[in-house]
Amino acid sequence: MSKTWDAIIIGGGAAGLFCAGVAGQLGKRVLVLDHASVLGEKIRISGGGRCNFTNLHSSPANFLSLNSHFIKSALARYPSSEFIKLVNAHGINYHEKHQGQLFCDDSAMQIIEMLMTECKKGGVKIRFPVTVESIAQDASEWLIHTSDGVEKTKAVVMATGGLPVPAIGASAYSLDIAKQFGLSVVDPRPALVPLSFTAETFGNLNDLAGLSVPVRIAAGSKGHRYGACRFNEDLLLTHKGLSGPGVLQASSYWVEGEPIHIDWLGAIERPGGFNCDVLFNNDENRLKSAETILASVLPQRLAKAFAEQKNLMGRKWAEVSKKDRQALKELITNWSVKPAGTLGWKKAEVMLGGVDTKELDSQTMMARNYPGLFFIGECVDVTGHLGGHNFQWAWASGFACAQALNSFS
Repeated sequence: MSKTWDAIIIGGGAAGLFCAGVAGQLGKRVLVLDHASVLGEKIRISGGGRCNFTNLHSSPANFLSLNSHFIKSALARYPSSEFIKLVNAHGINYHEKHQGQLFCDDSAMQIIEMLMTECKKGGVKIRFPVTVESIAQDASEWLIHTSDGVEKTKAVVMATGGLPVPAIGASAYSLDIAKQFGLSVVDPRPALVPLSFTAETFGNLNDLAGLSVPVRIAAGSKGHRYGACRFNEDLLLTHKGLSGPGVLQASSYWVEGEPIHIDWLGAIERPGGFNCDVLFNNDENRLKSAETILASVLPQRLAKAFAEQKNLMGRKWAEVSKKDRQALKELITNWSVKPAGTLGWKKAEVMLGGVDTKELDSQTMMARNYPGLFFIGECVDVTGHLGGHNFQWAWASGFACAQALNSFS
């Protein structure tokens, strides 16, 4: 058995490696353990291989948690601007893609290499692949039983992430440890995930697959676990259901058995603004067919599908009653549909739920009733919107934990 470490971090992903690098450079003796044969796989595959490593506008409003105040301290102490400084210091070129989302110009591997370099600067020891078999508290120390032997540490940091993408080794180990020590866990479920539909609900998916449309989409309600949302984003129709940024965002708020609401015209931008009433009540459209009018603001295939659904194909607008026009408008601007479910952990980008924040100190990430036991990153009940916010939570929670480790004795 080696001499006691200042901290052992379980999990060599974004939060774990970043926390280790910061703590190591503060003079702490840190060991990182991971069961994977390759570290940082979730970073590597993120953002289409270019890693959406943060968001310029990341704030508490971009996160879901049963305790919305929990996020504030960590984000304030380590905002996205601080991580951007680190990226710049490593000479990594990046670009803003959409609404503050920052991506590497070259490769996500640059972020992994940066984290490894920071760990090296701090003298961090990293061991992988190694299996953690058990974690136990022994007086003021912690015993970590691994496939390579037993290690002693003053503090243990759980940073094993969540359940998405099981193919790269995702697990619920952090949640298992939380439960072992009696900490409450908010039931996890897939988030930022495509939604599926039955053939009866949305029978013409095959005809529409591949279409991307800007929409306004809403899900959830004030009375639900994480409240309600409304996003103006692109929606992608697929063979299995709905995907794209708008649907991924809404999936985090969607409640099983309830509908989502889509305004197919809500996100349309037109010079001088877009007036939906003018579209449906314009006398200049009298001799045009219903599908032609809809195709002026929607993709042709989608316009045809809506016209068919209301039995208006081939009918001149002058022949469509006011009642039918109103029904068509309601269908397009407030389309309510119940998803059958999500595409599950294999397609989810993040996990919703996790270690209940009421069990943790928001300034240190340490369990209130177990000094020396910390939880950071995705395993905590903090889930960001799409667009780099989840990585920012990894950096912010990891930084808060590292600062706490520096003063922990």
